[in-house]
Amino acid sequence: MGSFVPWGSLSLGLFLLLQSMLHLSSGCSVEERAALLEIWSSLMRARSLVALDSWGKDDHDCCSWERVKCNNRTQRVSHLDLSSVYATLDGDDRWYLNSTVLSVFHELQYLDLSNNAPCSLSLEGLVGLAKLRYLDISGNMWGVGFPEFIGEIVSLEVLALNYNNMTGDLPGSAVKNLRNLRQLNMSWNRFDGNLPESLFSLPHLKILDLARNNFGGHIPISSSSGPISLEVLDLSINFFNGTLPVRAFKNIRSLNLAINQFSGSLSVSLFALPHLKFLDLSHNNFEGRFPINMSSKQMPLEVLNLMGNNMSGALPTERAFGNLLNLRELYLSSNKFSGNIPTFLFSLPHIELLNLSANFLGGKIMINPSSNVSLSLKSLQLSQNKLSGSLSFIWLRNLTKLEEIDLSDNSNLVVDVNIPGWTPPFQLKELLLSSCDLDKNIISEPHFLRTQHHLEVLDLSNNKLSGSMPNWLFTKEARLRVLNLGNNSLTGSLDPIWHTQSSLQFINIHMNHVAGQLPANISSMFPSLVVLDFSDNSLFGQIPTSLCEISFMSFVDLSNNKLSGEVPPCVFTNYPMLFTLRVSNNKLGGVVFGGMSNISIESELFLDGNEFVGTVPHYLSGENLKVIDLHDNKLTGKLNTSLWSMPSLLALNLAGNSITGKISPEICGLTSL
Repeated sequence: MGSFVPWGSLSLGLFLLLQSMLHLSSGCSVEERAALLEIWSSLMRARSLVALDSWGKDDHDCCSWERVKCNNRTQRVSHLDLSSVYATLDGDDRWYLNSTVLSVFHELQYLDLSNNAPCSLSLEGLVGLAKLRYLDISGNMWGVGFPEFIGEIVSLEVLALNYNNMTGDLPGSAVKNLRNLRQLNMSWNRFDGNLPESLFSLPHLKILDLARNNFGGHIPISSSSGPISLEVLDLSINFFNGTLPVRAFKNIRSLNLAINQFSGSLSVSLFALPHLKFLDLSHNNFEGRFPINMSSKQMPLEVLNLMGNNMSGALPTERAFGNLLNLRELYLSSNKFSGNIPTFLFSLPHIELLNLSANFLGGKIMINPSSNVSLSLKSLQLSQNKLSGSLSFIWLRNLTKLEEIDLSDNSNLVVDVNIPGWTPPFQLKELLLSSCDLDKNIISEPHFLRTQHHLEVLDLSNNKLSGSMPNWLFTKEARLRVLNLGNNSLTGSLDPIWHTQSSLQFINIHMNHVAGQLPANISSMFPSLVVLDFSDNSLFGQIPTSLCEISFMSFVDLSNNKLSGEVPPCVFTNYPMLFTLRVSNNKLGGVVFGGMSNISIESELFLDGNEFVGTVPHYLSGENLKVIDLHDNKLTGKLNTSLWSMPSLLALNLAGNSITGKISPEICGLTSL
């Protein structure tokens, strides 16, 4: 006979099965739901402005709550995104999260706690989460050392600790067991010391970002060791030194070692790495010639940055450069390269950016009507060299993608810009032609400039250009951020300007012959200005009060003009970001500092060579002010510094006034003077 199952036992089994199924269908477990509600409650206690509206309101199914993801089979929480859940307007508030509440999430694989500063995170409870693969604690400004308990979470594959103000060294014992780690980001902290060898021995580590710390010493990889697993390595902006373990970089795709203290000559094998596409060695102490690889095998390198080193000699020939035909960006500026610019550099088939500025390159730029200049070229930067000969922009007539030209500081280079009747196929964003042998009529007869409607940076300074102030540049559609017309022979005035220039941040017209008054509505014309230099012109009239309404101004120079009247008092008190104010050698008058005593200017104040009157205030204060120059005015009375609050003052010039009395010994209290 077949087996017999009592009905009562069958009923009990079905009941238990149904109960289990109902539990699974109702969402996450009771303990996980309670833990999530405790996290929500901790945020409310910390008065977070971020609302997690769905938490606790959808019966018991926390798997449907925002920022929560569950395993479809087990209905246990697998992903928890708590990034940017804490925000406060009160600097004294802080989110406190105890990691024990997280220990119930036994199937948690993904945890993001980033960008919740200010907070206090106690995360030791994560150690028992055996399935945790992704942990992001970045942007919380911990200000502590490396949390060594993380070394016990051996399942981790991705770890992000960047932007945390963390200090101390990186213990080898804390990373040697993280053998599943694929990606580690510790950038933008204050770690120091040498790196442990165990870090570069992790077998699966592909991406390592330690940029912007204070690490030092050599890269701890033996010269005899085989290739490491890393594909992306960023050690930029640290204090590393020594030579490069090139043999270990066989798998590297992206290598950024910029702004360190590496030295020696560059090995040709560095440019033969089979997977390398991005290489940044800028601002180190490398020297010697550009390494020459005579191999015909094409390398994948697309971006090469060697700027800011001590490399010298002539640039390589076309044959020696023949295996780098995939280059898109080449930065060789701020070195000591000499000789002529090889013609083939302009013809690299994929070149988009070519920066050879600040070297000792001379001779002619070998571009002419028959040149095969790459159609990919977007940026051509050849400034601060010793170039000669001529360059006509019409020779660039096929470059439809061209956006930037910088030929500044090549005084013997004749630059032909104005070609009547020619409309270029490109729209430049940046045009820098300072200190060139430039057509003096580029402004008075602006054939070329009137064709360029996307200009953001225009520098024509130091060229003795003639014509009136080019107010026609300030169109409704203008995108100018930087305008430098200083040291020319321009005339005219700043009127009329009909359209607000909301993008303009820097304007310099110093050392010209511009006359007229400063526009009364200058804050409406240039609301975003950061730097204004109108010095050494023939401006007259008063300084408009509306100047104080330009919120982000950091530098103002109106010196050596014919300005008169009083300086608006708000200039001295309403500029918390203003570092330098120069109004020297005008005809300005009135009570010194506009009668104000609490000066908001951050660094330098030059009022010399005017007609200011009154007594230097007895209660003068300026927390960060370093220089005050009041010489050659009409100040009177006694100088009393006993009640001054000027802790940063380095220089004080009161010569050429009518100040009387003895020098008070209290001036010695200005300890920085």
